Amino acid sequence: MSQAAILNGSGRKHFLPRFLRPPPPAPPILESSEIHRVYSHYRPRILFWSTVGYGSFYFVRKNLSVAMPIMQQQLHISKAGLGLILTLHGVVYGICKFLGGIAADRANARIFMSLALLASAIVNIFFGLSSSLLFFGILWMTNGVFQGMGYPPCARLLTHWFSPKELATKMSFWNASHSLGGGAIVILCGYLVKHYGTWRVCFFVPSLIAIAMAALLLIYLRDTPASVGLPEIEGTHVPGGDTADESPAQFRDFLRRQVFRNKFIWIVSIANFFVYTIRFAVFDWGPTVLKEAKGVNLVGASWMVAGFEVAGLAGMISTGYLTDRIFKGRGAPLSMLSMLLCGVSIFLFWHAPNRMVWLNTSLLMCCGFFVYGPQALVGVMAANLATKRAAATAVGLTSIFGYASTVASGWGMGLLAQTYGWRPAFICLIVVAAVGAALFAAALPAKANGYSTDQTR
Repeated sequence: MSQAAILNGSGRKHFLPRFLRPPPPAPPILESSEIHRVYSHYRPRILFWSTVGYGSFYFVRKNLSVAMPIMQQQLHISKAGLGLILTLHGVVYGICKFLGGIAADRANARIFMSLALLASAIVNIFFGLSSSLLFFGILWMTNGVFQGMGYPPCARLLTHWFSPKELATKMSFWNASHSLGGGAIVILCGYLVKHYGTWRVCFFVPSLIAIAMAALLLIYLRDTPASVGLPEIEGTHVPGGDTADESPAQFRDFLRRQVFRNKFIWIVSIANFFVYTIRFAVFDWGPTVLKEAKGVNLVGASWMVAGFEVAGLAGMISTGYLTDRIFKGRGAPLSMLSMLLCGVSIFLFWHAPNRMVWLNTSLLMCCGFFVYGPQALVGVMAANLATKRAAATAVGLTSIFGYASTVASGWGMGLLAQTYGWRPAFICLIVVAAVGAALFAAALPAKANGYSTDQTR
């Protein structure tokens, strides 16, 4: 840490500006009945607003997938060019999600998340005003920086407000933000493009929605239980206290021990590359594939991709519930099975007759159901193994691998389809599903969480 680092109230160096630091603990609530009442008030509120809030990040990130076919026509941009924008955004996003995770573990989640959403909305407005591929790339990479700051504060919130025994279930409900936000934006943008006939409206309208949501997050979110006078959640005590009370050297040492030397966090992080390759390939290229390979119009394709997201929501909730109830918080078994079934769904979708729209829609939904389960459980596994003191950093590490997948799902998929058509793209996705399943199989011996060193397997 440089000498220019700002000192916190205890005299220890702190790398965050004062307005981003966690609020001081509120006077403790001592009566058990009042503790129960206040917890009952805040826990649903934190879960709801972190879910809706993160879903709003999709309004200013996944709007590009619907705009891309129109941008190709109106601006004469190639699939490879658009794929490169997706790739650059994903790589920047993954790196910033990791760096944002390190910062978010020691930040005020409420302020951190709200400012990131506001900044992303502003970048989207400038994107909608641009017409050059160069500026599109610069602006979407900038958007990746602020988008990378959205998930880490949610990881901090969920691991502080919910115990490891229920985290898979609660985090699966929170992961509904992916499906709700992603599904809503493709439907909204599909109708906006149909009504106004221009891709630019896909960036202006979602930006206004995101700005309003950033204000609501400031009003309704709270950082940790201690910030409102509550004791920590049972089962989440970590020797050494919260990250806000330790020096940067102590925090770095904890990260080394709990995150970077944990082989299972590395295994699920690498597996995340393959999970996200499928997820992004379907979401980002879905409207284009359905239009070009299946003969579906853009509005119909938007609804089908929305179905992929809705089925993903059901998959996340189901796997989260089963992980807590049957596998006692261990996410690897269901993740392995889900990736295998996802590969089967992709194969069947590829070979389904184009005229059978209902069958194609059902198989696309099956793919969403099976790929979103592992997508949610990777974060749960990493957060539980890292504990609440380093949860944001751990999920940030998984995100580096997850969003590095845009090299394959964005630029790679666009170049492959442009050069050889969609057939080899389907084959690659099936192979990706198989490799992901094998990696989750390697993570089967992992413990459920890192809070207890003598936890039985």
